[in-house]
Amino acid sequence: MENRSLPVVAGLIVLLALPFAALAADGEVSAERQAAWQTRLDKAAALQAESRARQDEADALLVQKNEVCATKFLINDCRNAAAREHLKTTREARRLEIDGKAIEREVKREQLGDRNRVQAEDAPRRAAELELRQAESMNARQVAEDKIAATRAAKAAKAAEGEKRKLAEAEKQRKKQADHDARVAKKVREAEQRAAEAAEKK
Repeated sequence: MENRSLPVVAGLIVLLALPFAALAADGEVSAERQAAWQTRLDKAAALQAESRARQDEADALLVQKNEVCATKFLINDCRNAAAREHLKTTREARRLEIDGKAIEREVKREQLGDRNRVQAEDAPRRAAELELRQAESMNARQVAEDKIAATRAAKAAKAAEGEKRKLAEAEKQRKKQADHDARVAKKVREAEQRAAEAAEKK
């Protein structure tokens, strides 16, 4: 198993090495795009900040003019003129805010598109990495299984050898006992024979 997977691993390593030059070039372009996006985002933030500043200034000016109008003879005409001027400034501030938000939305849309493109281009490399990791994992698992099998086989061989030794020892002990029993039986017979011969002589 280990020998068969070596060509697969070598092929995957080659596949992984190929896109690095292209990714490096994309990285430079992305840095330029990132700088351009940041410039546009800064402009959007500046427009929105200017919008808020103008609105705050217009609101303060309206309060101030309304106080001045209170001292005049034609109060309503004065207040209407102040309200019209306030409305005009509010519309300009709102336009700036809308422009800023539009720029911000456009940049975010482009960033999302760029991220999606990079992910799509990077998908084959990620798939190759996944395949390589799976091959390495399978190899490691196979090595571990082979090691476990070898350990079990060694234990089984050792156990068989021990059992064989035990049987040989038991056989040796049995023969020894049988020889002893035979010698004892022979001596008993010889003693009985001598006793019988001695009894006959009397």
